Amino acid sequence: MADAPRLAELANNEKVSINLRDGFPNPYTLADAEKFIGMCLKHDPAQVLAIEYNGEYAGNIGLHPGDDVYRKSAEIGYFIGEPFWNKGIMSRAVELMVEYGFSHLDIVRIHTGVFEYNTASQRVLEKCGFKKEGVFEKSVFKSNRLWDEVRYALVRTAFG
Repeated sequence: MADAPRLAELANNEKVSINLRDGFPNPYTLADAEKFIGMCLKHDPAQVLAIEYNGEYAGNIGLHPGDDVYRKSAEIGYFIGEPFWNKGIMSRAVELMVEYGFSHLDIVRIHTGVFEYNTASQRVLEKCGFKKEGVFEKSVFKSNRLWDEVRYALVRTAFG
């Protein structure tokens, strides 16, 4: 909970929220941050982790396991505050979260969808070994406009 004020500060940025689903509040308040952190703390093992850079809270990254026939897959999602962009931090966070997910969450596949205009996130995933699986044309409605979603996945090579 000590990170809540910094989370609210970094998340309350349209340059961040434009790349995330509409469930991510905009504006983003301290109450939103506290509610989000409270929800995260309920998962055991942890599914959402803070990203720290030089001892400072910088963002979040999470793996959200599927259910039913998708129970061996998880969706990855993340954000990092604007002051931390273009430093390689998110690539390292994704690498660490993939390692964590494959070793602690009993999953074999990690996937995500990225809005077509978020080329920085696409580069992060490709750098981390994710494969572009396809483009879902005009599948995202964001900012009163239809956008393509680029789908990526990474499959664990050793199932054991």
